[in-house]
Amino acid sequence: MRTVGVEEELLLVDAESGRPLSVAAQTLRYAAEAAEPVDATSDEVPGGSLEHELQQQQVETDTVPHTDMAALADDVRAWRDHAITAARRAGARVIAAGTSPLPAGTAIVGKPRYLQMVEHFGLTTTEQLTGGCHVHVSIESDDEGVGVLDRIRGWLPVLLALSANSPFWQAEDTKYESFRSQAMVRWPTAGPTEMFGTAEGYRETVASMVGSGAILDEGMVHFDARLSHHYPTVEIRVADVCADAADTVLVAALTRGLVDTAAAEWRAGEEPLPLSVSMLRLMGWQAGRFGITGDLIDPRTAKPRPAREIVADLVDHVRDALRENGDEALVEEQVERIFTRGNGAMRQRAMLEKTGQLSDVVAELARVTAGLDD
Repeated sequence: MRTVGVEEELLLVDAESGRPLSVAAQTLRYAAEAAEPVDATSDEVPGGSLEHELQQQQVETDTVPHTDMAALADDVRAWRDHAITAARRAGARVIAAGTSPLPAGTAIVGKPRYLQMVEHFGLTTTEQLTGGCHVHVSIESDDEGVGVLDRIRGWLPVLLALSANSPFWQAEDTKYESFRSQAMVRWPTAGPTEMFGTAEGYRETVASMVGSGAILDEGMVHFDARLSHHYPTVEIRVADVCADAADTVLVAALTRGLVDTAAAEWRAGEEPLPLSVSMLRLMGWQAGRFGITGDLIDPRTAKPRPAREIVADLVDHVRDALRENGDEALVEEQVERIFTRGNGAMRQRAMLEKTGQLSDVVAELARVTAGLDD
C-alpha cells in the first residue's frame, strides 16, 4: 500500500483582530520548547516538522508518511495542535485558509533565498501569503511517477474544487471559491503541464527551466503536480489548505487513489487523456472560480457538467483503489458531508452572510482548524 504524507501551510493571525500577525519566529521558538507529536521523533522516515514558510505570518506542518488514513488524520491534527499551542504563546491564532480574509502586509522571512526571490519576482513574492495543501504519495520509481503525472492531470481541478477555501483577498470577496489558485499562477512555473512521457523527459524539462535563469532553482518548479526533489514521491500541490482536517484527509485519500489508478494504467500501457495545457488551464480556472457550487469541466469530454456529477465520476474512477486501500467508505461519507455542509469557501461566505464581519470568519476558521467543529 502506498504511503501518504501531507504538508499544510497555515496562517498566523492576531488573536483579537484576526489580521495576519508576523510571529512565525516566536511561534517556532515556543514550539521547539514543547513536546512534539510522537512521529516527529523518528529518524527512520521523512517528515514530521513545523517550519518557516515564505512569510512571517505563516508556518508549515509536515506529517510523516502513513498507509492508514485514520493515522494520517491523527497526525494532521496533532501537528495543527502543536502549532496552535505555540502560536497562542505568541499572541496568535492559527487558521487553515488558502488566503487571509483580512488585509495583510509584507513580512518576508529573512532567509537569503527568500530575499533573492523578492529581488527577482517582486510583488509576486511579497504578496504571496497563501496556504496550500501538498500531498506526497510514494512511488516505486521516477518512471512510474511520470506515468502517474501524465495520467492524473485532468482530475486535479476536481481536488481544487473540493478543497477550495480562499474566497477573500485583502478584505474583498473575490467571487472565486479559490483565489489562492489565481495568486499562484503569477509564478512562472505554476499550473498544469504538458505530458512528459518519461522520467528523462521530465528531468530535461526541469533542467531547461532552471537553466533559463527565469527561476532560481528546482524548488521553484510550482507545477500542480511534480516529482518531489526530496522524497521518492509524487507531490500533488493543487489543493487549498482545508479548514476542516477531515477535508484534508479526503483530499489525501482521493490523491492516493488517483496515483494508484494512474500507475496501474501506466503499467498496462493505457494512454493518458489527450488534454492540452490550454484546456487544463480552463478546467483549473473553472474549479477555482466556482468550486463545487456550479459546473466543472469533464476531463473526458471537455464539456461542463454539475460539480456533483464530476466528483462522483472521480470517485468511480478511483473506486477500485479506494476499496483496496480501505478508503471507500471514508471518501463517500466525506464527499457527502462536503456537499451537505459546503467546502471551506462556502462556509466562510456563510459566516460572513450571518454576521457581516470578516473577523468572525477568521474566528470561525480558527475554531474549525482546531477541530472544534460541531
